[in-house]
Amino acid sequence: MLRGFNTAASGMIANQRMQETLSNNIANSNTPGYKADQGTMRAFPELLLQQMGGETIPTSSGGLTLPTQKELGSLNTGVYMQEAVPEFSQGDVRETGNTTDLALLHGDVPDEEGFLFFNVQNQDGDVRQTRNGNFTVDGEGFLTTNQGYYVLDDAGEPIQTDGMEFTVQDNGTLEIDGEETELGLSYTANANGMVKEGDDLYTVGEDGEPVVNARDIDGVDFTVQQNVLEGSNVDPARMMTEMMNTYRNFEMNQRALKAYDQSMQKTVNDVGKLG
Repeated sequence: MLRGFNTAASGMIANQRMQETLSNNIANSNTPGYKADQGTMRAFPELLLQQMGGETIPTSSGGLTLPTQKELGSLNTGVYMQEAVPEFSQGDVRETGNTTDLALLHGDVPDEEGFLFFNVQNQDGDVRQTRNGNFTVDGEGFLTTNQGYYVLDDAGEPIQTDGMEFTVQDNGTLEIDGEETELGLSYTANANGMVKEGDDLYTVGEDGEPVVNARDIDGVDFTVQQNVLEGSNVDPARMMTEMMNTYRNFEMNQRALKAYDQSMQKTVNDVGKLG
């Protein structure tokens, strides 16, 4: 019975974490470039149950008891939410009219799970990737994210725009005061290996494919559009449906836990009196 307590409780915890993931997706449904997280459930290792007994064999001395084992089957010990994996797909594009808004649109890529990113510099000076093209210009004239992280060029240097007036070509080249600067763009062959760091930033996970310069890979086709933004790929209707299903699963585990509790109470209060 105690094992049943643990199984039901693990189901409640897993569904609670799933609900938090779905709620976060809903909250970011209007965040430019946001990629919805997909929670993955996994069962704990199963236990193999066996019945232990004995069989008595008649002998001249009165009998010999031999131990026996009978396999009853496996018992699942619960479930947990293993991880939240971003769903990398292109979001809808909307026009904003802001010169600092950029959208990175996919064309053909050589890998099925391949994906493209803007390069930015985080607060520690490390290069990170983002899909949020809602950029701005800081007080020193550098192109930055809304969090103040520098947007990098193809050489890994911050981009000095010297104001809001600049033009971005379809190939990601910025024209600033008659000079051209290539926007830093990264490509990874397996986007599922990218990990969210917060502030719309991504980094390569432990088992992920390294990011490379998108312009150095044959077969990578992309377009950078100015004055538009890529929206979130969150489907609010689907998220609400999944949240309802997750809540029902939570309730079912809750009722199972309550039933175990009532059975335990009956065992302690009623059966114990017989002794």
